[in-house]
Amino acid sequence: MALLITKRCINCDMCEPECPNQAITMGAEIYEIDSERCTECVGHYEKPTCQSVCPITNTIILNPDHQETEEQLWDKFVLLHHADKI
Repeated sequence: MALLITKRCINCDMCEPECPNQAITMGAEIYEIDSERCTECVGHYEKPTCQSVCPITNTIILNPDHQETEEQLWDKFVLLHHADKI
């Protein structure tokens, strides 16, 4: 699954620079995660870095509208970071 930033977001700017996939951007009111770029940090870290640095508990959650298997997340990681080698 891609992740989702909920309305609990306080726009602290902690998550956006930590995303290795550049999936987090400022939306109209709060930060948003591009589900096409979010790999839940598969290929980079064991736990999503945005969740690790967010100071507000349960603000960044699994997005139920974008369910993906671990294999799909790996495939997305490869396409984002190694497409030139495929």
